[in-house]
Amino acid sequence: MPRPAVPAPSAPRLDVSPLAGRTGFRAAGEVSLGTRGIWERALERAVREGEDVYHLELSALTFVDVAGAGALADAARDLGGRRRLVLYRPPDALPRILDLLWPGLPGIEVRTS
Repeated sequence: MPRPAVPAPSAPRLDVSPLAGRTGFRAAGEVSLGTRGIWERALERAVREGEDVYHLELSALTFVDVAGAGALADAARDLGGRRRLVLYRPPDALPRILDLLWPGLPGIEVRTS
């Protein structure tokens, strides 16, 4: 008797698109090993663009692993203390990870609403 088909696990996905009307991007999906390159390139672009405030709409992220949080912390450090990344509605765990592993990190502002 044939076995029932079991769906193959889908590959992690991360979509990054520019925000309309302000400098920044919207990220949807997850930040993990399979999508980290996309995340890091988007953050590198944020640092390169040179804006005083760079907006990251993260409400559609379902997960950010510790390495992804570390890439965010690295990007904030690369801003040199004069600029900032504003995170809008990040996954609940992300601000906790940042506070735990990179306490008092300048350059990141979290807005939950």
